[in-house]
Parts: sequence; C-alpha cells; structure tokens
Amino acid sequence: MSHRVIIPTPLRRFTNGVETVEVEGKTIGEIFDQLEAHYPGIRARLCEENGELRRFINVYLNGEDIRFLDRLQTSVGEQAEVSIVPAIAGG
Repeated sequence: MSHRVIIPTPLRRFTNGVETVEVEGKTIGEIFDQLEAHYPGIRARLCEENGELRRFINVYLNGEDIRFLDRLQTSVGEQAEVSIVPAIAGG
C-alpha cells in the first residue's frame, strides 16, 4: 500500500525538489527505509546513528505526532499521510 509523504523544504534536495512522494511501508520505520532506498541520504537527516528519530525532527501520521504513538514502529494504515516537520528554534 502506498502512502503520501510530505517532504519539508530543507529535505527536498534529496527528492529533486519534489514536495510530496509516494512510498510503501507498514510502519513509519519501513517508510523511512523506502525513502532512503529512493532518495539516498535522507534517512541520516531524519534519524540518529542509533536509528532513533532525531530530536528536532517531528513526524506526523495523519496529524498525530508519532512520538506519542509507537515512534518508528507506529503502524501505518491504508492511504496514510506522513508529514515530516523540522523543528524551528528561535525566540
């Protein structure tokens, strides 16, 4: 099953400027694996070396923050939308 992933502007250099991509996966982790397979280097911007989600990257599954679900093991249903949102610091 294919899922829509919204790519933020800072990561679009990996997708040749494409804002939305379609990938398959049963979990957020599998979706990230597919992103990496199609767009090499993108996973390193999303995850730490130990595989955990980077601190300043927020990922939403149909509007819900995966940090409050099962993180990268979060199950993804049919026709899901995944939004990747880098946190912006400032004040």
